[in-house]
Amino acid sequence: MGLSKTELFTDYQNSIATMAKAIAHPARIAILELMIKKGTCVCGDIVEELPLSQSTVSQHLKAMKQAGIIKGIVDGPFRCYCIDCKNLGALMGQLKSIFTQAKCC
Repeated sequence: MGLSKTELFTDYQNSIATMAKAIAHPARIAILELMIKKGTCVCGDIVEELPLSQSTVSQHLKAMKQAGIIKGIVDGPFRCYCIDCKNLGALMGQLKSIFTQAKCC
């Protein structure tokens, strides 16, 4: 196997890229919007609201959870998901810091 290109970049750059990739899908944006509106959601809540299958929603939730965008809390037989405000706030600050340096605005 060759060298992973991510190893050529800083932890800071890789962290931003990982979190940005985790929200870089319209379904994931819709899931985040739903979580913002409802506070917490179980997978079934999301399936009822969006035109996605349960397995597809589960895959999106898994990717967002692994990147730290959302948290999953076990509540009896269900796993409730909510936004990880600390990590999402950090991502917002990091992106703002990058884009405020642009001279085009």
